[in-house]
Amino acid sequence: FAELHAAVPGLPLASSRVLPGIVLRRDFSAYCPTDGELRALLVTEPLGPALTAPGVEFVVDSEGQYQASLRWITKRTEALMKHLRSNNVKLLLSSVKQEEVVIYYAKLYGVSVVECLSSEEMALISEITGVSPYTPFGDNMDREITETAVVTFCQPLLLVSKRCVHIGFTSVSAFQPHCLILCGPVDGVNEQHAAALQEAFTMLQQLFRTVDQ
Repeated sequence: FAELHAAVPGLPLASSRVLPGIVLRRDFSAYCPTDGELRALLVTEPLGPALTAPGVEFVVDSEGQYQASLRWITKRTEALMKHLRSNNVKLLLSSVKQEEVVIYYAKLYGVSVVECLSSEEMALISEITGVSPYTPFGDNMDREITETAVVTFCQPLLLVSKRCVHIGFTSVSAFQPHCLILCGPVDGVNEQHAAALQEAFTMLQQLFRTVDQ
C-alpha cells in the first residue's frame, strides 16, 4: 500500500483520484518523451565502467594516463547506451545514483532515467513485470538484453509542486497496479485517510482469504 498511494497536502479531498500504473515520487534525471510501447531496464549498480576491480588499486602516473582513462570511460559508456537503444531500451530505473556521464549519454540517445528508487519500489516493479535487475556484461556488447520490462506509458506528473514519474507496466499476472492520489488540506488528514484505507484493504484481504479457504 505504501508504494501504491501518494499523499498530496494542500488540495481538497474531492481532488483525490485513482491512476493506472504506479507513481514514483521523484523526478526524471533525464526525460526523453516517446510515443507508444517501450522497454525498461532495472539496475542496482552504476552503469559507468570501472577502471579497476574491487580491492585492486589503480595507479595513474601522469596526466596523460588520467585523461586516457577518462576517454576510455566515456567511450565505454557511449557504447553501452548505443547497445541499450539498439535493444529498444528507452527507460532506466535505477536504485543507485548514476554518474553524470551516464546521464549525458542517456539524454543523447533518447533514454529516460529515474534514479534512487527504494528497494520496495524495485521489488514492486519486479513483481509486476516478472523482470529481475540487469547485470552489466563487461566487454560483451553483442549479447541481446532480455531483462526488460514492457512499459505502456512513461510521463512526468506534477502533484502540486512535487514532480513525479507516472509509469504504466504490462503485468505478467492478474495484478493490474493502480495508484491512489490521496488529497487533503494538511498532512495529518491525509495520514488518517491513508491509515483508514489501508485497514479497509486489510479487512477485505482477510475476508477473501476466508472465502477461498
